[in-house]
Amino acid sequence: MRIVLHESIDGLGSRGDLVEVADGYARNSLIPKGLAQQASAGVENQAAAMKRTWQLRNAKEREAAEEIAKVLVSRPIEIPARAGSEGRLFGSVTSADLASAIAEQTGVEIDRKMIDLGESIRSTGSHSVTLKPHPEVEFPIMVSVVAA
Repeated sequence: MRIVLHESIDGLGSRGDLVEVADGYARNSLIPKGLAQQASAGVENQAAAMKRTWQLRNAKEREAAEEIAKVLVSRPIEIPARAGSEGRLFGSVTSADLASAIAEQTGVEIDRKMIDLGESIRSTGSHSVTLKPHPEVEFPIMVSVVAA
């Protein structure tokens, strides 16, 4: 069955793509969940317009993410945390802690889901953390954890 995707689906295609899938997959999963629509001539034209709109919005979002990268890469983020005498933290620094520190220190609002800590930060000192504000933009920032 030929369908038009309303959302990007890993391994299948991106929003607005016209793809061929098994009838059962389309009828039982994609169409009921609102992820796709069966293709017809009018729907195909609508999909082309939707894809153009999505590409323009995606380019704007990518530009905004690159601006965020320019601001955050150049300066380290300092996070005060309770720590013992050897520099080990009582607990850990979470992505929510980091998101609020970024907002406080730079004025840039970051969703905590965009932050990839790798493994949790449990000691004072400098740590590299990856931010991914857009699927095509990923950059490291330096986080300095200091004893409070």
